[in-house]
Amino acid sequence: MQNLIFTNDVDSALNRLTAGSRHNMTVFIADVNTARFALGKERLIVIPDGDTGKSLATVCRVWDSLEQFGATRHSLVINMGGGMVTDLGGFAAATFKRGMRFINVPTTLLAAVDAAVGGKTGFNYNGLKNEIGAFAPASDVIISTRYFDTLPVQEMKSGFAEVIKHAMLSDRGEFMRLLEHDFDAPIDHDDLLERLRSSVQVKRDIVARDPNEQGERKALNLGHTIGHAFEALAMQRGKPVPHGYAVAWGLVTEAVLSHLILKFPSNDVHLLGNFVRDNYRDFPFTCDDYDQLLTLMRHDKKSHDGEISCTLLASIGDYHINQTLTPGDVTAALDILRDHLGL
Repeated sequence: MQNLIFTNDVDSALNRLTAGSRHNMTVFIADVNTARFALGKERLIVIPDGDTGKSLATVCRVWDSLEQFGATRHSLVINMGGGMVTDLGGFAAATFKRGMRFINVPTTLLAAVDAAVGGKTGFNYNGLKNEIGAFAPASDVIISTRYFDTLPVQEMKSGFAEVIKHAMLSDRGEFMRLLEHDFDAPIDHDDLLERLRSSVQVKRDIVARDPNEQGERKALNLGHTIGHAFEALAMQRGKPVPHGYAVAWGLVTEAVLSHLILKFPSNDVHLLGNFVRDNYRDFPFTCDDYDQLLTLMRHDKKSHDGEISCTLLASIGDYHINQTLTPGDVTAALDILRDHLGL
């Protein structure tokens, strides 16, 4: 199981993890925005930022740099950045020389609560999110809020969608508390670190029971079957949207589906929908986009034989995986989403 460290003293945590290690070298991987956190490091690989840089070409650049440094399977990689860095850097480390130890230091809320934890690595391919990848957990993940003060509010909202998702899978009281969050208020680092500890524990418990996503771990896909389709459609249009925004729209759509299929309480659908409407900019799509969205959903890695499958809720904390949806189910929910968001 991954060693999770919750602290705002990242440097001390890294020193403890690397003190007395037998690694022949340490290599840092960061993107162009987070490289400043690793300045002065002897071996630093800087990769492009954003989802368009999450490509095979970037993976090859990392492999080339590791080769040039003379890295071996006894070297250590430290991924310092958002989810793109931890996903791609983790994949590169897990495959170079058949696998190197790597540590994740997520610098965004989204990476801290989702991408850096759980062992999924990979990159985008042929316009599809995380189409190529592997289960390869970091040995350690240092989760901190010290980097969040410099994040734009859009990045904080993106990560917060995953925090809401974890609450929907576990605790209605936490769900209600999160819906009162004020993104304009200053960050309370101690409180947020505790919120992260609770949220990540939900994911950690599920992953521990199903590390390779053979069953229960699919619960963590809540909001993502449809959310990934929104995200992929935006990428195809050349106007990418933040992952968490797509997940937020996906959560509302799948909450609607949960109500239609499993009688999920309509009041909770409206509470979530109102929060998303007020805090996440709308995604302009029409009924003309439905066929393309359905096609993208069928490409979801958790779908089988062209069927659309997702996780739905009977109530907060009562999740049901492998729920097969008909095109009619999905289009009905998309109609309701567009109506609620005023599209």
